[in-house]
Amino acid sequence: MSNPTIPNQSIPESPTTETTESFSELFSQYEKSHSHKRNNEDGGKQLEGTVIAISTDSVILDIGYKSEGILPLADFQNAGEPVKPGNKLLVSVKGRNPEGYYELTRAKVERPKDWSALEKAFADKATIVGTVTGVIKGGLSVDVGVRAFMPASRSGVRDAAEMEKMVEQEILCRIIKLDVADEDVVVDRRAVLEEEERSAKNRRYAEMKEGDTVIGTVRSLTDYGAFVDLGGVDALLHVSDIAWSRVNKAADVLSIGQQIEAKVLKISSDADKRRISVGMKQLLPHPWDAVPGKYNVGERVRGTVTRVAEFGAFVELEPGIEGLIHVSEMSWGKKLRSASTLVKPGEIVDAVILGINAAERRMSLGLKQALGDPWADAAQKFAAGTVIEGPVVSITKFGAFVQLSEGVEGMIHISDMSAEKRINHPQEVLKVGQLVKAQVLAVDTEKRQLRLGIKQLVPSGLDEYIAEHKEGDVVTGRMMEISGSHASVELGEGIQASCRLDTATPTAEKERRSNTPSPKPDLSSLGSMLQARWKGSTPGNSAKAEPLRNGQIRNFRIAKIDPAAKKISLELA
Repeated sequence: MSNPTIPNQSIPESPTTETTESFSELFSQYEKSHSHKRNNEDGGKQLEGTVIAISTDSVILDIGYKSEGILPLADFQNAGEPVKPGNKLLVSVKGRNPEGYYELTRAKVERPKDWSALEKAFADKATIVGTVTGVIKGGLSVDVGVRAFMPASRSGVRDAAEMEKMVEQEILCRIIKLDVADEDVVVDRRAVLEEEERSAKNRRYAEMKEGDTVIGTVRSLTDYGAFVDLGGVDALLHVSDIAWSRVNKAADVLSIGQQIEAKVLKISSDADKRRISVGMKQLLPHPWDAVPGKYNVGERVRGTVTRVAEFGAFVELEPGIEGLIHVSEMSWGKKLRSASTLVKPGEIVDAVILGINAAERRMSLGLKQALGDPWADAAQKFAAGTVIEGPVVSITKFGAFVQLSEGVEGMIHISDMSAEKRINHPQEVLKVGQLVKAQVLAVDTEKRQLRLGIKQLVPSGLDEYIAEHKEGDVVTGRMMEISGSHASVELGEGIQASCRLDTATPTAEKERRSNTPSPKPDLSSLGSMLQARWKGSTPGNSAKAEPLRNGQIRNFRIAKIDPAAKKISLELA
């Protein structure tokens, strides 16, 4: 802004306070009288202004007045119109801002000069130029060629302090009441401002399209996002569209007044609602684009638990890259009902990548796999014949499950629980939590199954018999049942063996073939008959000559002993 030249006014080199104040008063009076004169002579007329500078938000013009005029830079940007110093523009003065600059408009606005012009403007609902002359009760006094009244509610400002600043400013307004006889004129500035705002919004909406990159200012924050001013129109930046990493609240990463760059995601087709959605993260590369070459199935990774649900936990490996650990992949041994019993949000965990679906941007992780598979060395650690000790973890109608180590369980079948009595249900001898000893009977690492037995650890008559005999010994037994080429032989109380008859001597074979079915004998005296004979004694030749039959007592040779399976195989002696 240039300083005015005041004729016949000299300025001393070292002005006193009084001189300085006199100069300020003179300058103010000059400006007021000068601008008032201009307003009276030129108000409402279009002036030719020259662009002399461009600031961050305004275009500054020389309009021939002592103070420069300004136009909003956004008007040129929204219209896609280039502007640079030296450009000539037709403008009208519509007011003056607190800094002393004239507020300009490129629209042509007239200042009425008589009652007929006022009547025409009222009938046409036209916008006119007026000058605020003072603050009065209930509003403002405005000079529109005649004295007019503007209610405070229609001034477009919110408080008395702002109304005071409007005095001596030119404004754009509209006549809402006109009574020539009573010389009563009421004007409205708020309607013009609202109309200008709607017009600017409509232009902005029309210019904007989905996919555009825009610059805006954060106007307000909520838990679910931020409202951003895009130069007259508001857009919603949802919290999920701020960054590829998880953001809990918009206030955690944004602040009011912050300028941001965003991409227009959606513009509502509803002209009444005029909703715009924008996103910041969409201007950044998606982290998943690099996943296929960065992560591999089977790889061990580390991340932070971000969310926990009943079915599993989400783990962030890096901003924008999350994987799901399903509850079934959390523990080898524990059957978890909810993931929250094992992991918590914010916890750092190690996991193994189980699967990657780049198309759907999904990754499945395993927590238990990072601990190592306990079944990997189960065959060596729990070989058949090994005696183990562990707690009963569950019971079913057919058996009980015993925990051998974390993630490894063995099953004791009901038939392997007792050799002395018949058990109808495992609960008759075992209960959950009970510590038991058992022998490993078989291991199947492929099916992850391990068979255990309790009765195998209890010494029996058969164990003693096996310990006292060896293969090749000739023993005495009683034929229990003959079936084809095999016979069941009782060697003592609770001690049974199997005898193959097709390996017998020709004489024995002849005896077997001539054998005729006979009823089972009365065995009540069997114990006394065998007392002196079946532990190594040899019956007489007359027994040898007898044909084979059920209940017959005779000599056998031990062909094979299997201590682990507790089986004895015989042949006729």
